[in-house]
Amino acid sequence: MKPTSIAFALALMSLNAFAADLPAPPDVAKQPHVVKAPFGAERQDEYYWLRDDNRKNPAMLAYLKAENAYADALLAPLKPVQDTLYDEIVARIKQDDASVPFRERGWWYYGRFEAGKDYPIYARRRDAAGIGAVSIQRANEAADFAGEEVLLDVNALAAGKDYYAVSGRNVSQDNRLMVYGDDTNGRRQYTLRVKNLETGETLADAIPGTAGYGVWADDNKTFFYIENDPETLLSTRVKKHILGTDPKDDVLVYEEKDDTFYMGVGRTRDDKFIVIGMDSTVSNETRYASAADPGEFKVLAPRARDVEYDADHFGGRWVIRTNDGGATNFKIVTAADGSASRKDWRDWIAHDPQVFIEGIELFDGFAAVAERSGGLERVRVLRGDGGSEYVKADETAYSMGLDVNAETDTDWLRYSYTSLAMPATTYELNIKTGERRELKRQPVPGYDPANYVTERVWATARDGVKVPVSIVYRKGFEKNGKAAMLQYGYGSYGASMDPGFSVTTVSLLDRGMVYALAHIRGGQEMGRAWYEDGKLLHKKNTFTDFIDVTDDLVKQGYAAKDRVAALGGSAGGLLMGAIGNMAPDKYRVILSQVPFVDVVTTMLDPSIPLTTNEYDEWGNPEQKKFYDYMLTYSPYDNLKQQAYPATFVGTGLWDSQVQYWEPAKYVARLRDLNTSKEPVVFRINMEAGHGGKSGRFRRYREQAEMYSFMLDQLGVGERK
Repeated sequence: MKPTSIAFALALMSLNAFAADLPAPPDVAKQPHVVKAPFGAERQDEYYWLRDDNRKNPAMLAYLKAENAYADALLAPLKPVQDTLYDEIVARIKQDDASVPFRERGWWYYGRFEAGKDYPIYARRRDAAGIGAVSIQRANEAADFAGEEVLLDVNALAAGKDYYAVSGRNVSQDNRLMVYGDDTNGRRQYTLRVKNLETGETLADAIPGTAGYGVWADDNKTFFYIENDPETLLSTRVKKHILGTDPKDDVLVYEEKDDTFYMGVGRTRDDKFIVIGMDSTVSNETRYASAADPGEFKVLAPRARDVEYDADHFGGRWVIRTNDGGATNFKIVTAADGSASRKDWRDWIAHDPQVFIEGIELFDGFAAVAERSGGLERVRVLRGDGGSEYVKADETAYSMGLDVNAETDTDWLRYSYTSLAMPATTYELNIKTGERRELKRQPVPGYDPANYVTERVWATARDGVKVPVSIVYRKGFEKNGKAAMLQYGYGSYGASMDPGFSVTTVSLLDRGMVYALAHIRGGQEMGRAWYEDGKLLHKKNTFTDFIDVTDDLVKQGYAAKDRVAALGGSAGGLLMGAIGNMAPDKYRVILSQVPFVDVVTTMLDPSIPLTTNEYDEWGNPEQKKFYDYMLTYSPYDNLKQQAYPATFVGTGLWDSQVQYWEPAKYVARLRDLNTSKEPVVFRINMEAGHGGKSGRFRRYREQAEMYSFMLDQLGVGERK
């Protein structure tokens, strides 16, 4: 064997072989604490003290640091594997890559990376004869940046910072100014800044505590933004800022009193209106004002329980996607200017119980509808003459969606396409001629999609429901029940986990593993009913679906029953905690990132970000029926004395979505009750939030560490 192969093979001797030499995991103190529900129910939470909203408690910080030190020591024998995986992953990334430029108001916009650098450069070029998406791509590939105007060099802005992220980047209507947000700790509380694109000067206007973007009015000196609540982090207020004035004097335009709603601000497709959108799990409301003279924001249609809608304005009318009138999979309606009631809505695209409508893009001569049926995405083109056709797909399991279509006066429709085997590709389709051209395929050095196979199979759940599963493996794989498999799932919020290419997964496939993406209930892959059947008092369908997919795939020979790994993050981390309690013997290793595992306590506390917004997702445990049901699956509450699989848990100290103390408490109690000798690793990123470390390469180092642990537990060796 080559020297690197020897190192890899030695490293993959199981950690259990070195058990006598491994350190003991940290022991954290218990302190009695009772969590009370409004109706009198009580629960003991001995690790509640680990919660510190200010992240300054010395004892808590010492414990987290001890966990990191333990992880360092435990995983040290696997460092060669981690390094190998990281090198493989990074080698598949074209380091000086750039996005496909899109045109807007006479400029071509794009982002690009320079070799060896972690952060993007956002830039633009002025439109002119001979300038287009393809020519700019060629210039970028040749490192010819003549005529380029740099909007933001994020590498320079991030210098010296442990964490840095940019959001927004909204350019004024006269193309002279740009408002953007930056975040320096991963808590998603952005400071808005304004840059003069003609002079390169960053103006004195700086507004902290925002959602991270602003929307310009037509006067090019006024923008609207969302101010977040400093405690709950909820988006509660829309304010108006005029350049050169003190942000403390910014005018409050709208305040949302119902803390179950999120808010967003934007402009309509025709640029005629500025809109404020209020969104809860089961209801929406849109308010709008003239972009030319934004005064009072008028209500398009008052909110109503169980009526969802989102609206755009184009061609002198409102175009609205809604579930009104029992359209569970949504339909498209229109309304005339001045409409203020759902009574004015007229059907345009009828409801179809077999087709879920995800969105619509409007153009001068046609419209493009993003749909979903049979668990797969598709794009339907509606012509001005009433005809329609579907954009063709090339595989049986894939992901397809509308791409950036910034301008309406075009015959070209941009869409994206990817699969578990096919790198992300951007196409343009000419609606008049039918010509399709490939604008860009994600460059993946050393990767040939012809060497991999992707499948769509259907697993049978315990209640007889057929669950779609997307699978990928390397050619030559034999379905003989011997392989190792990584199964991923999410299954919450109606978020569809569509099959897409990943540079990290290739390293697993090249080692003979199977990767399976389970489209379980709680997502929306099979339409709205699929989501409804995996939320509130049906939530446990999400967990049993995942377990039943595992059983089915093992039965079909895709994997050995003792070589299955499970992966999930955030609400998918809830899934991991639930299956660990319900079926620990089905999984050799569980990988759980930023997991939502303390459902009842969190949902009882409205001061925690996201809690009040999500009563219609999980239920409000102040009501006994929801409290009792949550208690039957909440991972932290259902830990018990039994043998748990090897477990890797990751979190960020500054996570604003799932607070760090949830996984911290979970790991501490898991160690107390676990009767197996399998390792439990808890990795805490002390500088980052929900999305992990900033920078494009750092997250791959974290993923390589997690995957090295998984490969060791599954007994997977070097590449074949």
